Amino acid sequence: MTNDSQTQLPGEDAADPADTGEAVAVPRARIPELLHAAVAAVGGVERPGQVKMAEAVADAVDHAEHLLVQAGTGTGKSLAYLVPALAHGDRVVVATATLALQRQLVERDLPRTVDALHPVLRRRPLFAMLKGRSNYLCLHRANEGTPSDEGEGLFDPAEALGGPASKLGQEVLRLREWADETETGDRDDMSPGVSDRAWSQLSVTSKECLGATRCAYGQECFAEKARERAKLADVVVTNHAMLAIDAIEGAPVLPEHGLLIVDEAHELVNRVTGAATAELTVGAVNRAVKRAARLANEKAVDALQAAAENYHGLMETAQPGRVEELPEYLAYAVTAIRDASRQVITSLGETRDKGLTDEDAVRKQAMASVETLHETAERLLEDSEYDVVWIERSDRFGMGTASLRVAPLSVSGLLREGLYKERSVVLTSATLKLGGDFNGVAGSVGLPSEARLPDERTPGDNPEPGFGEDAVPHWRGIDVGSPFKYPKQGILYVAKHLSEPGRDPERPDMLDELAELIGAAGGRTLGLFSSMRGAQAAAEAMRERLDNRILLQGEDTLGELIREFASDATTCLFGTLSLWQGVDVPGSACQLVVMDRIPFPRPDDPLMSARQKDVEQRGGNGFMAVAATHAALLMAQGAGRLVRAADDRGIVAVLDPRVATKRYGGFFRSSMPEFWYTTDRNQVRRSLAAIDASAAPVRPVAKRG
Repeated sequence: MTNDSQTQLPGEDAADPADTGEAVAVPRARIPELLHAAVAAVGGVERPGQVKMAEAVADAVDHAEHLLVQAGTGTGKSLAYLVPALAHGDRVVVATATLALQRQLVERDLPRTVDALHPVLRRRPLFAMLKGRSNYLCLHRANEGTPSDEGEGLFDPAEALGGPASKLGQEVLRLREWADETETGDRDDMSPGVSDRAWSQLSVTSKECLGATRCAYGQECFAEKARERAKLADVVVTNHAMLAIDAIEGAPVLPEHGLLIVDEAHELVNRVTGAATAELTVGAVNRAVKRAARLANEKAVDALQAAAENYHGLMETAQPGRVEELPEYLAYAVTAIRDASRQVITSLGETRDKGLTDEDAVRKQAMASVETLHETAERLLEDSEYDVVWIERSDRFGMGTASLRVAPLSVSGLLREGLYKERSVVLTSATLKLGGDFNGVAGSVGLPSEARLPDERTPGDNPEPGFGEDAVPHWRGIDVGSPFKYPKQGILYVAKHLSEPGRDPERPDMLDELAELIGAAGGRTLGLFSSMRGAQAAAEAMRERLDNRILLQGEDTLGELIREFASDATTCLFGTLSLWQGVDVPGSACQLVVMDRIPFPRPDDPLMSARQKDVEQRGGNGFMAVAATHAALLMAQGAGRLVRAADDRGIVAVLDPRVATKRYGGFFRSSMPEFWYTTDRNQVRRSLAAIDASAAPVRPVAKRG
């Protein structure tokens, strides 16, 4: 890492390196110079695409516009947006989808970039990470105890839930010890971690929090300290969920800022949809009853109990699927929950001491549970044309339970209203162009095609800048490419000769093809499957046919599986959606990426089918706009697992002939990296054998029998 004594940038006065403490914008003309210093500080290599991206970000901020940037793997996009952001002088928020990138930014990229730019900025910009309150340990719960779901006041989870000798008790004790050692209280800083159940005993949601002024530990609160650090920071690193709460729910949780950067932007729609989805479960209603039992009016609690029992009975026989309009009997049950919840909320606000230990904490938890019930029931009964309601049945905890779920039909309108009116927004990812065009992704995140500007600015190309309620969200889309030479480093192979996949994952010809490909590659295979059932069937079949070790998602933690896969070139790793994105295994351990089929959403997926139908009713192509776009994004991400470094070589094999035979196949092929394309199975086997022979030596692998 660089430090204060690093070489001054050309043209800077080296006589006075003192910080000014003031944020002053650096001229845009100096962006390449600053970027060069930052890249050198992290020991990287400057890329043409990186320079182009940094200049485009600075340009968007200067002209009060929004920007979509597709930056392929290896571009160095983090520095490409951090440098112009720091040079801009105003506070910037960076929202990412994954913990890995958040850590990379805070622990590596930002410290080194700040050091590198210090001589020209004359100050050291501060940076901080900010997450939702439940990600931080609650000192009140750690020291005073946890509110009981039985309404009996506070209890010690280490004693009550299996005792100190139980696994849960030991985890709680370890959390308490950690509370005295940690400076952040951030769950992700604890290693090794603890189970979700243990963490939930010593953390609170924002609704359950007593508040800094009422809590005895308010001055020491980890979550409050994180918020204070964010208020002082020049760069705030957060996640998509926090961004959704801040922009959509009208609950400001992020400090004011002049620039928003959304990294891993291909995930934004899913993360925002998740944050805006609510669920009315039998378990949640029962928990609310228990939590309110000792504090609320008995008549109000009895009414909620009766409503819970009625809802439980209806949900036992409810059939899964979309609910266009709540049937009368179900609407009655939800209305009863809503009305009884309102009575309990009123009662909780009126009643006082019931002889409980630390009544405020117990009351706050009960109120949070009942308020969430009321809000969800109210939303379900609104029957909004902008929401999708469905019944979902699951077998969690070994019992067939059903629940009502409600999610927004689209989040594009919510994002357009909440993201773009107050500051420039830069959205970046390695996969934003689907079918070779930005418009699909742009529309899904609230940027209409009619507001798109030319990719390159030309003389006189100066639309009316500015933000506000009536401002048009002008945006540009640029693809800065990748430093990798995809046509020379990889092959896209579509197994055109195979039968088309159906509902049954048992495809004998596909399994034969998979076994032959793995054999030719000598292992080294990442298998991406559209369903867990398909991954399990393939793993079982390959374990019978091959001597290669086949790792399967779910049989160990994802991190451990990836480490094992990367450490042994003859090993294969099979899994589903979690593996399509974020797996980074450069080198010879991953030289064959296999996709079993196009990962279309399930035909019975209530939300996806509703969105597809909505597009069709408005005269569009619902299949291409929803199902194909969803699948293309996953395939682009999946194909991106192959080439992670300049000397990586390998093959992406799609075992679904529709990518070669259907009209929409070209859409999928053009959404993936520009690998050399073939349907010649013999050519692919020869290429795999050649790659295998040139790779590091591995032990011989032979078919059994």
